[in-house]
Amino acid sequence: MAPSQLKILKSSLREKGIIGQQQSKKQKRTTSNNGGFNNDRKQRNLTLQNIREQSNPFDLRAAPRKKFEVTSSAGAKKSTTGRPGVSRALGEEKRRHALLAEMQRRKKVGGILDNRFGEDDPTLTPDERALQRFAREKQRQNGKAAIFDLEDAEAGDQLTHLGQSLSLGGPSRMDDFQESDIEAGSDESGKEDPFLRPTKKRRLSDDDETSIAQSSGPDTPNEPPKSRKEVMEEVIAKSKLHKYERQQAKEDDDDLRAELDSGMAELFDLLGNKDRQKPKPPAKDTPGGLHGSINPDRLAMLEGKDRSQAEKEYDQRVRQMLLDQRSKPTERTLTEEEQLEREAERLKDLEAKRVRRMRGEPEISDEDQSEDIETEREIDQNFEAADAGEDESFGLGLGLEQTQRPTDLGVEDEDEFIIDEDLVTDGSLSPSDDEDIESAGRSSVDSHGYSTSDDIDGGNENIDLDDQTFGETFLNDEMRQRRTGLDKNSGLQRQLAYTYACPQTHPELLKMTESLPIEEIPTMVQRIRSLYHPKLGSENKAKLGMFAMVMIEHIHYLANATKHPPFSVLESLIRHIHSMSKMVPIQVGQAFRSQLAELSKQRSRMLQPGDLVILTAIGSIFPTSDHFHQVVTPALLCMTTYLGQSLPKTLPELVTGTYTCSLCLSYQQLSKRYVPEVVNYILNAITSLVPTNNPSLVRQHPNRSLSPSFALRERDTGDSSTGHISFWDMADTLGTEANDARVKAGLLRTLIAITGTMAELWASKSAFCEIMGDLHAVVDLIGSKSQFSNIIPADIRKQARSVSLKIHVLMQQSLETRQPLRLHNHRPLPIKTSFPKFEESYDPSKHYDPDRERSDLSKLKAEHKKERKGALRELRKDASFMARESLKEKKERDQAYEKKFKRLVAEIQGEEGREGKMYEREKRMRKAK
Repeated sequence: MAPSQLKILKSSLREKGIIGQQQSKKQKRTTSNNGGFNNDRKQRNLTLQNIREQSNPFDLRAAPRKKFEVTSSAGAKKSTTGRPGVSRALGEEKRRHALLAEMQRRKKVGGILDNRFGEDDPTLTPDERALQRFAREKQRQNGKAAIFDLEDAEAGDQLTHLGQSLSLGGPSRMDDFQESDIEAGSDESGKEDPFLRPTKKRRLSDDDETSIAQSSGPDTPNEPPKSRKEVMEEVIAKSKLHKYERQQAKEDDDDLRAELDSGMAELFDLLGNKDRQKPKPPAKDTPGGLHGSINPDRLAMLEGKDRSQAEKEYDQRVRQMLLDQRSKPTERTLTEEEQLEREAERLKDLEAKRVRRMRGEPEISDEDQSEDIETEREIDQNFEAADAGEDESFGLGLGLEQTQRPTDLGVEDEDEFIIDEDLVTDGSLSPSDDEDIESAGRSSVDSHGYSTSDDIDGGNENIDLDDQTFGETFLNDEMRQRRTGLDKNSGLQRQLAYTYACPQTHPELLKMTESLPIEEIPTMVQRIRSLYHPKLGSENKAKLGMFAMVMIEHIHYLANATKHPPFSVLESLIRHIHSMSKMVPIQVGQAFRSQLAELSKQRSRMLQPGDLVILTAIGSIFPTSDHFHQVVTPALLCMTTYLGQSLPKTLPELVTGTYTCSLCLSYQQLSKRYVPEVVNYILNAITSLVPTNNPSLVRQHPNRSLSPSFALRERDTGDSSTGHISFWDMADTLGTEANDARVKAGLLRTLIAITGTMAELWASKSAFCEIMGDLHAVVDLIGSKSQFSNIIPADIRKQARSVSLKIHVLMQQSLETRQPLRLHNHRPLPIKTSFPKFEESYDPSKHYDPDRERSDLSKLKAEHKKERKGALRELRKDASFMARESLKEKKERDQAYEKKFKRLVAEIQGEEGREGKMYEREKRMRKAK
């Protein structure tokens, strides 16, 4: 039977001499006197440690089997066992020194850092530490004060501890003064060279004095060496000489400068080729030649004049200077906030004066009253000019005769942006009562459709605008004259207020505008924006956001009104919305989305004029070329839904669809995306206007039979040949026969123009021939067949022939550039072959990868995984250590608290016991009495 662990332990202790026969007192005393007691104790502890490790098998761990035996490392030490307990203890000790210190310093600031030399070095004794500190201090002090040392001590006497020099091994500090430096600094003329001037003064040593004395001159070789005092006197004398020479040079420069200044007037006369009157020469030359800069008393003394006479001349000269016309300083430039505040206060003052005049109260003075009236009239004229500039440039009114770029016109304000004619309809529909669709369509064809407008994409992609001033005119001279004539003929006397409350709901706005002419609404909006600018108050931005939403609802309301408003008013209001969309884009976008949501739910197949105005405003405010936009995309979906699902039954509905087609094309001006609903609608509309009993019209696109009343009949002379169409034709439900003929002719002219625009817009599409094939056949039939001569006007047939020729040319170009699909034309590539790699010592348990990069990658992944596991293991150990330390601290705090609590309870109980005994004693004493 194997011995137990206890027997093995006792036998090991007995063999090592730890237990067994003990030494006598005499033997112990002898060992202690010989100094072997300490050695025996160390040996005893080491022996016990070895026995303890042998008796505990859990502190040892056998090393894992090596995968590969290396024969060349036979002499290397092989570790067969591991000591996890020792490793764990070392790790715990390291964490206690590093991690525990960080835990204790956590959430603490300040403290004292001991940066004294050698304080953290345990190998230095206190004497060595003090000695090195003393040496460093002396070295630092000697480096600063050695150049000011005046003692004549020998180098051998300047010793400190351990026989070291005060320079502490460095170069000896000696003065570097040389008399030759001073002599070299002066040339033959005695002037000092400023570039060779010594920058600092240094003291002289004995060696320097001797060298200076010996090199004082070749003529006195037998003179005794100069003493230190003589050398210093010579240095001082030369320094004074150099200073005097510098002063003399400065005075000479001043005299020369004054002489040059006195002749500058004549020099300027010669350069300017002007016969100027030469100044009178001074009566007497004065020092410096600058009489104006000398005190009058001193000047009188120099010239021998009386003091009173000199003062009189001086006063006269001062008065002459005051009368000189010089540039006066202007007022400082006001900030944007100050300008807005000043404008708001000015409007409030004008409003107060207007109210006083309305009530008949007396003014302060006639001059002030006349000034106020003139100012008020000037403001009204400015606002009227702004309205005139805003009227017809949006494309909804008379239109600009000559399209100009915003940069050419100097556009700098948000309300000054110019919207071309083709921004709304681009050559299709012109909603003005004065202009017709024919002229708009012809202009679009002549200008190549939509390609002339660079600002179509939302109106805010190519124009960087400001929000400081409002409303300036952009009409040319002719348009200005026409607008001015209209204003003069109208004779409308307006008396607008200068301050208004900012309406937050549409009923409030209607109440404010019910007594105003509709032409004055833009001016009112302009003044509201001035008074409630966001920079004038923190709450103004929220008010303007609600006001912008109200304005969007109001333009929809105005367009749907029975009495059609002027398009200049709608255009101006859309401009204001465009400007406010830069300050409050979220509110403006939400308002437009709510209008579109209502449109898609209630009127998806029956668009109203207000809906078309909203869609037009969206195209001018937001970027329409975005792939997806939160406002533009729903608007385009609403328009395509109407074009694809609605079936026109009356001419106003057909006019609405034509206007919607033009809006869709204007949205795609830059992106050039294909919209199939537009093609189908235009094709159906053209075939419905052309007589349908023609068998030549064979189509491939979807055919939707429209009302036969749309077909053109033999025209009345002078009616349909000059047919014009306006925006409000879509709201005209009571049309006469003559009016219908005009509308039909105008629609056909506009549809043909839109067809040409589509051809130019989608000419780069690979399926251009398939897209425009049916439209080309229809337009070509209209322009070529003579049977339509009595039905279709000649100008429309001419336009159809022009558009047909354009489409034919573009289709030929598309067919030429179109290439059929084919395989890549390249040389045959050989199939890659690889010879198998044979491993001589192949082991099925190992992994072999012929791809070296993949093998390296797998090794890197394995190494990363190993390092990651090791890092996680260390982090878990750190977390466990921190948890143990935190628990230890918590237990210590709890023990201290419990100890304190028990002490306090014991004190209270003891005090209660004493008081109770005293009470009982007093009670017994009272009973005894």
